[in-house]
Amino acid sequence: MQRRRLPLSQLRAFEAAARHRSFKGAAEELAVTPAAISHQVRELESWLGVALFERRTRQVIPTDAATELSPVLRQGFDAFAEALESLLKRTTPASVTLSCTPAFASQWLLPRLTDFHSTNPDIALNIHASESVLDLTHGTRLAIRYGMGPYPDHEVVTLATDRIALVASPQLQLAGVDDLRGVRHIDFDWYCPNLGLPGWAQWCQALGSTPAVLGPRLAFSEESHAIQAAISGQGVALLGLTLVQDEIARGVLEVPFGPFLPGLHYHLIRSQTMSDNAILDKVVVWLQQAFSAATATIGEQQAP
Repeated sequence: MQRRRLPLSQLRAFEAAARHRSFKGAAEELAVTPAAISHQVRELESWLGVALFERRTRQVIPTDAATELSPVLRQGFDAFAEALESLLKRTTPASVTLSCTPAFASQWLLPRLTDFHSTNPDIALNIHASESVLDLTHGTRLAIRYGMGPYPDHEVVTLATDRIALVASPQLQLAGVDDLRGVRHIDFDWYCPNLGLPGWAQWCQALGSTPAVLGPRLAFSEESHAIQAAISGQGVALLGLTLVQDEIARGVLEVPFGPFLPGLHYHLIRSQTMSDNAILDKVVVWLQQAFSAATATIGEQQAP
């Protein structure tokens, strides 16, 4: 028999009808009408020259010919599906969505994506940069959160503990606290103000001075804009060292002097329903290694 003559659509309709023992059930599976299933089965019966169902009120009964044919077709369609799925796994990159804040995406993640892609060429990474919290229960999703937790119903990995320090452009030539007088202090609106992140009042208290030593406030709604303002010498900023370590390493920012304050934690979280996922595990391992290397760099960036 020539394969090009096989009535594949009719065979598929028959196999579903035989498995469900119902034209309606087959129609729901194949997203067509019961009438379409009935028509395709009749075409197959005509092509074979044999009846495949006894049609009764509200039900269809497979004939001996149908009972003989249906398991063979089921095995064949299952083999098709397995072969196609195997091929798709080899040719279609696995997709992972990583949720984080815009500042983290631009300051920390983007400069390291080349390393991620070279390490994980088979993973398509989707960056969801937003202050809003992404639902992690659907799809292969991870999130990096800055805070103290807890995160109920999620698997949590602590990537790093941040440190807060005064950061400025070297062009300001800050040698000590007296040089801060009249210098603008850069601020930004933290997306979750109730986390207890140290601010200027806490820094000045640790310094042993008062906020009056600082000049006027320069405020931004976005953290990455505050970082760029500090780089351009618009003032001094109180920032987490995790997000500006690359700028400090390049010499466009510096920590002229202390004090250093404890920051919050960077947590990597995923839904407990996705705790056993090999693709997500690869991303988790890469993030842990990247944060470990970054933390070592921060440890070297001490005030002179």
